[in-house]
Amino acid sequence: MKFGFDIDDTLINLREYAFHYYQQQLGKRVDIDIFHALNRVEIHEAFGLSDEEGKDLWNRSLDFLYFTDCPLYFGALDLLKQLESGGHDIYYITSRPPEYADNTFNWMVEQDFPIVRENFFCGMKDSEKVEIIKNLQLDYYFDDKPAVLDTLTNTPVKVIVKDQSYNRHLDLPRVENWDGLGDLINSEIK
Repeated sequence: MKFGFDIDDTLINLREYAFHYYQQQLGKRVDIDIFHALNRVEIHEAFGLSDEEGKDLWNRSLDFLYFTDCPLYFGALDLLKQLESGGHDIYYITSRPPEYADNTFNWMVEQDFPIVRENFFCGMKDSEKVEIIKNLQLDYYFDDKPAVLDTLTNTPVKVIVKDQSYNRHLDLPRVENWDGLGDLINSEIK
């Protein structure tokens, strides 16, 4: 079977990592409950920043956020390795800017992701991401972003949402914790 995964906020906890980084950079303490209540992907409003200020801070922070110690969600790497050892194809499809593609691939190798170059797609807009997912004819696709997930609901791919505060309005199957998903997938593919 073919499994596709977004990276940021699907396999790795990038937004929460950025939230803590912003606190340090801005010298401003913001309660984590505010982060968990955000109803949009962007996190800057929790710090009182405008959209323009938030975009600027995000863009200036990308090298640090993407390539330091951003934690993987518990169980995600084990699930990916289980899928690989079961003979399944794993694809990574991320909308990270194209200039980060090589470093992202190398970072994933260093983190021990089961990854091969031809199954790694990086540097596209959301609409292009959807076309890649369709063209790959994936059996399953996991993502957190409503703009991507909404456009895949009428396709043959089984879409599963990585639960986040900003996507709870979606009426799609969702995963909250990766460690329990392996059993669900194994029962479906047997």
